[in-house]
Amino acid sequence: MSKRILPAAALVSALAVTSVSGISQVVAQEAALRQESNTEDVDALVERVGEVARKVSAKNEEVKELELELENKQAEVADSERAAAEAQSRADGAKGDVSAQQEKVNGIAQSRYRGDSRSAVSGALAAEDPSDAVERMGYLGALSRKAQRTLDAKANAATIAEDEKHKAAAAVDKVREEKKALEEQREVLLKEKEELEKQQKDIEKQVDALDEQQRKAWESQFGGSDNPNVDLGDVADGAASAALSKLGAPYGWGAAGPDQFDCSGLMFWAYQQIGKSIPRTSQAQIAGGTSVPLEDLQPGDIVGYYPGVTHVGMYIGSGQVVHASTYGVPVQVVPLKSMPITGTARY
Repeated sequence: MSKRILPAAALVSALAVTSVSGISQVVAQEAALRQESNTEDVDALVERVGEVARKVSAKNEEVKELELELENKQAEVADSERAAAEAQSRADGAKGDVSAQQEKVNGIAQSRYRGDSRSAVSGALAAEDPSDAVERMGYLGALSRKAQRTLDAKANAATIAEDEKHKAAAAVDKVREEKKALEEQREVLLKEKEELEKQQKDIEKQVDALDEQQRKAWESQFGGSDNPNVDLGDVADGAASAALSKLGAPYGWGAAGPDQFDCSGLMFWAYQQIGKSIPRTSQAQIAGGTSVPLEDLQPGDIVGYYPGVTHVGMYIGSGQVVHASTYGVPVQVVPLKSMPITGTARY
């Protein structure tokens, strides 16, 4: 049997086809591996950076809450100091009233013991009308008794005023100590926040450096959209409508509008637009409203997420919320249950 020998050109051509086919397969496999690797890298980035971003946001909320407590405590200190000053003034006034009344009582007593009473008796005996005599004889005695009763009443009032003064002073000391404790706590939180802000800057650098594919993955990590699937007529003129008007607005750490927002800042701003004032932080927003079951949620209700309520969004209907999630992700609409729910509030 004779062997068939391919011409050199045909052999080269066959080898080339085989090689190209093999290389194409290898290239395709490598591309698939790279795609899979890129997907894993993006998922890992979203998970890692998202975790840090949530911690930074939570710490921001904690610091904001403490700063509000300090602001309220400062007002409480001022009120207590004002009340203490007024109590001191009342006590001093009451003490002065007692001293003045005591002088009157002493004056009447001295008049009686100096003999003025004998003059009164002589006058009474000289009176033609016996009833005038009785009236004149009892005059100084009645005057003395009345003055003493007045003195007793003023002394009692002075005792009460002095007691109120001491209570007011104790209240001032108490709120000052509470304020001092809050200030010490804030110092600790500010140091923690300072460290987290370094991580925040790192997050911003990493997010800003994302390529187009990674950016899409980052922005869609909660399944977000800028196209809400709701009847806008159902949310017209309400807080939900105000929040939806900010779809696409950028996220800003600690921002409450009108151009940038963090999660609680968007809720705060939206309610301001309809003339309602609600707490500023996510924890206080959930704690300050009326809790409602998930199945009874209405547009405008606030939904809390994650342990400790470190994030909030606003229900807009049809199982959706509008929220400002994290750096690099604009205000968007996401499914209600896209994050772990920890509370609800209606205002």
